[in-house]
Amino acid sequence: MIGHIYIQITQLCLASYPSLMAAETSSPLPSNITSIKTLAESPGLTSIPATHTFTPDLHGQVTSVPEGSIPVIDYSLLISGTPGQRSEIVHELGRACQDWGFFMVINHGVPQKLLSSILDGCRGFFDLEEEEKQDVKGNHVLDPIRSGTSFNVSVEKAFYWRDFLKVFVHPVFYSPTKPAGLSEISLEYSQRVREVARGLLKGISESLGLEGSYIDKALNLERGKQIFIANLYPTCPRPELAMGMPPHSDHGLLTLLIQNGIDGLQIQHKGKWVNVGTHPNSFLVNTGDHLEILSNGRYKSVLHRAMVNSKGTRISIAMAHGPSLDSVVSPAPELLVSSKGDEPAAYIGMKYKDYLELQQSNKLDGKSCLDRVRISAV
Repeated sequence: MIGHIYIQITQLCLASYPSLMAAETSSPLPSNITSIKTLAESPGLTSIPATHTFTPDLHGQVTSVPEGSIPVIDYSLLISGTPGQRSEIVHELGRACQDWGFFMVINHGVPQKLLSSILDGCRGFFDLEEEEKQDVKGNHVLDPIRSGTSFNVSVEKAFYWRDFLKVFVHPVFYSPTKPAGLSEISLEYSQRVREVARGLLKGISESLGLEGSYIDKALNLERGKQIFIANLYPTCPRPELAMGMPPHSDHGLLTLLIQNGIDGLQIQHKGKWVNVGTHPNSFLVNTGDHLEILSNGRYKSVLHRAMVNSKGTRISIAMAHGPSLDSVVSPAPELLVSSKGDEPAAYIGMKYKDYLELQQSNKLDGKSCLDRVRISAV
């Protein structure tokens, strides 16, 4: 019997993630709350508004993994190791992308002083007066500089305990003019991190059995979109009722993240949430939806979320690396042909710009955006 191919466009609903069901059915953001930082610093704050409250099941099925379980990639061996060492690292990269969709990168060559400086610079941005931050609020998901709170307050029913700054830094570099020095630091940081990401993608390309330059050329990474995302998760008086960011996967190929020593990142592994600890002078790297698409599902984008706490303010900086905006991302044809016969494409092609607008214009909801381009055979 011949099966029918259809494109699965069913939206995942919030009920798929009970921990994220909003306490309110409709909660417009109060006009006096322009940032979570301002709210969190309110004198005598002991509770959180209903507009920011989720059902208290946020910590269900959270597990800790033994030390050393999360894959660790020694970048220096990938770049300058012996042929044998490099071959082993390429293999480890492939296993990490297949089994976890997440890994830690050490010995990456980005100075610790630069990591500290960019974290300090972002702290300086969030410490600006609210009026100054409103100057770079932005109105559209493709505006080169945007700051705000939660994720997308125009469509959310409850809001996340998070302030953010999003800046496009490649192929054209942008930066807020305040605070002083942030532009120079973020330019250097963006360039250094982009170099690491492209080195990792070369190894990942090889791990798929492709030429090392395949991903770079196929997705025009010379013009690839690099997005700088600074996140502020202030101290929360009732962390069991709040959420920093909901379960979601990232658009793009790879996201490299650093944080200020306060834990809060959780990734989903084998159906359970895993706490990811902070490790000095390392990058936490997760694979994105477009690596899953290009690999035809061999490598999976990872679901992750951000928790908040009552002990300290967490700052993280995520650097997302994607194709050029005009690149149509679909499974690599070379991966659809093998000695075992042709493998059907599991995803349809979509221009990266369209995917980015689709995800960023809606509420974050698991892999609902990826499901729109997934092909299922029945």
